[in-house]
Amino acid sequence: MSAKLHPPSKPSQPKSNPLPPLIQTPSGLALLELQGTINLPQSKDGQALSGIEIGRIDFPDFVPDAEGSAWMKRVHMYVGQHQRLTGEVKKLPNAIAVISRRENRVLENSAGTYLEEGENLEVVEIVKYKIMFSTRPEPVGATNAS
Repeated sequence: MSAKLHPPSKPSQPKSNPLPPLIQTPSGLALLELQGTINLPQSKDGQALSGIEIGRIDFPDFVPDAEGSAWMKRVHMYVGQHQRLTGEVKKLPNAIAVISRRENRVLENSAGTYLEEGENLEVVEIVKYKIMFSTRPEPVGATNAS
């Protein structure tokens, strides 16, 4: 099976980002790398509960409109009210394209209009950074985690 890959479409109006801001860095989307396992609360039948917040990511050194990448050296992820992971933002050696399947579109060429056929994919975002947490969580007070 093969699929056609298309560059990002230019929407007529700005498309709102469906991802919550907590998984975006000030420079765009990033991968999140954790060393270990996240244990989510489970229901009585052993299924993970939905709607559970895993954590909140904070960039304490980020200053809007500031030059440089000093803000990348320290990132905090608060897990619950009593744990904090400290990590950093690192540039990926190779950028990663996030792609999405798109609906076939009506296109036009010199022969007239036609409907695209087959599988069509579109580049949604290019990810250039990862947030890496490689240390154990440290305890924090409830006032810092909110």
